Amino acid sequence: MNFTKVVLFTDTDGRARFREESVPLDQGKPEARLSALLPASGAQLRHSPVGFRSSFHCSPHTQWVFILSGAMEIGLQDGSTRVFGPGEHFWSADLLPAGATFDPAVHGHRSAQVGDQPLVTLFVRD
Repeated sequence: MNFTKVVLFTDTDGRARFREESVPLDQGKPEARLSALLPASGAQLRHSPVGFRSSFHCSPHTQWVFILSGAMEIGLQDGSTRVFGPGEHFWSADLLPAGATFDPAVHGHRSAQVGDQPLVTLFVRD
């Protein structure tokens, strides 16, 4: 049994992309499977009002992003988007490549609240 980890990452060309990885749920009991313990250094909650939209940016550090309520759209430089709703998640790891100077036409992603409900997220840093 596995957990699907959605990963937002920086590809070798410096552009943000999505991929999915499998996290084994090989611990616990048959009625409640667990992954190995994951590292975390802190958590932060964020409330984004209706209409919130960011400019393109890179993640400042790797972190889990869990959508608690509302919906979040992540837009990539190639024009693709992905919407995450309550109970969904992604691993945000689209860091600025080492030695690069941020270029908003190449690097990062944008995020936006979508729908008629404020967006509430939980960030868990590794």
